[in-house]
Amino acid sequence: MSASSHCLQAWEGFWRDAPAGEGEVFWDSDPSLTAQLHLPYFEEHFDAALPVVDLGCGNGTQTRFLAGRYARALGIDLSAAAIEHALADDEKSVAEYRQLDAADSDAMHDLHDELGDANIYLRGVLHQCVPEDRARIVANIAGLLGSRGRIFAVEPAESSKEVLMSLAQRPAGPPAKLLAVLSHGIAPGEMADSVVPGLLREHGLRVAGEGELPLATTAFGADGARIELPTNWVVAGAGE
Repeated sequence: MSASSHCLQAWEGFWRDAPAGEGEVFWDSDPSLTAQLHLPYFEEHFDAALPVVDLGCGNGTQTRFLAGRYARALGIDLSAAAIEHALADDEKSVAEYRQLDAADSDAMHDLHDELGDANIYLRGVLHQCVPEDRARIVANIAGLLGSRGRIFAVEPAESSKEVLMSLAQRPAGPPAKLLAVLSHGIAPGEMADSVVPGLLREHGLRVAGEGELPLATTAFGADGARIELPTNWVVAGAGE
């Protein structure tokens, strides 16, 4: 089985078993702690007249937040089971959702033919991919952005591994929501902090801003504090 096939199988299994509703998986925090926190860093760069694509949308929690700010919001995900969750959770049908592999060049080219240039919101996707798929996805992202679109990408920092390892090795075991992820063979990928900005530049995109932010999870430590992971964010585009 290829690495990509194993990844798809793992994510399908995870989303098939995931409870319905927002906030039921480890990273599915309320948008007020996630996309809304990110908004000040990308809003001035995104052309509001363009569609926004939530790449790796999962159950669509952040997609629905973005749909209130852009004329067209489309969530795409590798997992068909994730898209089923997104459709079920979007009771007012404020956004669109589609199963699509961002590493599939033909599929992403067809998406650009349909949408034209688009903005992209990407959260925690690339670190889960094998290196060759990361390069393919970023190449396809550059094509979807075109000359007018911009990307906001946020990924776990290298230091997040230490946080997750400490949680996994707790005497009482990892938090239930983290255990649900690990039990499906999904674990943070080894990715240096320099990888994402480097890939964006290699594919002709100019970085307009970058920084660090905490990622709020839906799990809590023994002291009752919400568990947060360190992340790196970057905004880029062909015309920046």
